[in-house]
Amino acid sequence: MRIEIICTGDEVLTGKIVNTNFSYMSQKLEDVGLSVHWGTTVGDDRESLLAAFQLASQRADAVIVNGGLGPTIDDLSQEIAAQAAGVDLVLNEEWLEKMETFFTKRSRIMPPNNRKQAMLPTTAEMIDNPIGTACGFALDIGRARFFFTPGVPRELRRMLEEQVIPRLLARSGAPATIYLKRFHSYGIGESHADALLNDIEELVPDGSVKLGFRAHYPQLETKLTIRGTDKDDVRRRLEPVQTAVRERLGNFILAEDDQTLEGVVLAELTRQGGTLALVETFTSGQIAARIGHLPGAEHVLRCGVTVRERTALHRALDIQGFGLAGDLSQETTEAVARAAREHAGATHALAVLIDLDDGPDRIDFGGTIWIAIATADDVSFRRSRILGGREWVRLGAVELGMDCLRRYLQGLPVVERIDFEKT
Repeated sequence: MRIEIICTGDEVLTGKIVNTNFSYMSQKLEDVGLSVHWGTTVGDDRESLLAAFQLASQRADAVIVNGGLGPTIDDLSQEIAAQAAGVDLVLNEEWLEKMETFFTKRSRIMPPNNRKQAMLPTTAEMIDNPIGTACGFALDIGRARFFFTPGVPRELRRMLEEQVIPRLLARSGAPATIYLKRFHSYGIGESHADALLNDIEELVPDGSVKLGFRAHYPQLETKLTIRGTDKDDVRRRLEPVQTAVRERLGNFILAEDDQTLEGVVLAELTRQGGTLALVETFTSGQIAARIGHLPGAEHVLRCGVTVRERTALHRALDIQGFGLAGDLSQETTEAVARAAREHAGATHALAVLIDLDDGPDRIDFGGTIWIAIATADDVSFRRSRILGGREWVRLGAVELGMDCLRRYLQGLPVVERIDFEKT
């Protein structure tokens, strides 16, 4: 099936807002084995919209139009859809009643211009929007089936996943069951992972398993899309492939499916009856921020010390005998972790300290990350040098610190060479 996505709106065309809707839609379609062949951005102009709809109707099998379903004068999608299909706009009484109920439940009176959102082409199939007033709809224009969706991201996402994608799959003749398996890793780059998994699809020779990647530094997502006749068939096809992925990516896999690194760390600490103290420099408390809001974190996270100047650690942790104003060392980092654990009365402490290079003009600009994990009986140390800008180093330090703690808690090697570090 050849799919096109048309995003509308002057604010999208001029770059005043970042078009995250397109990337979300394209990714979700790819996850279920549907490929986008064209992406078009059009402003709020009648002639341009009509031309875009007409072109898409000639070359695509299905078209998703995003935006232009609002109540204002520059929302033109219904009007131009009717014109392109050669039909009239009519008032949809069902949607009008739903909108009036929407406002009544919120103790508000529906403005007169919202009535425009209930005007649909006569041949349109209404697509429900359970959380907004923009009515989605579908209709045929030329050879293509068009699906019109709201521009508000949370409304689009609900409609896309619950209603548009199932219709597209049925239209494409895809198998009844499609499953997406995801592996999240840190420390291994996309090209490296691709080389390790280059023949993985051959484990299921009929082509029903597709391998894909989504790199979003500092993590890499490895995806397996599996097609089958039913859940048991999908499970049978998936089993040998996911086993091979786990074996080949090994310790770099930090979580699977909807799990997160911080969630895995918190769950492991909870399972072990542990508590945690954190010390961070330069990362702006991002490790604490990623863990602290999770359900159950109030029973595990004892304290987080965030400082920009390392000399402040003397006062915060009452550390004696180490010159924290000078160069960092393994001895200093381990002392900080021990002091943080004792200060908080926690079972575990993670210290992530960073030495940034002198200035951005250096060719090899980056930072050295010093990590220590302390318990009552043990201290584990990791040092890594990462090249790149300040934000690259900060993101890498947050991820590396949490991943070292994850490895420590799971009994895995804390020190293992990653693709992002310079020896």
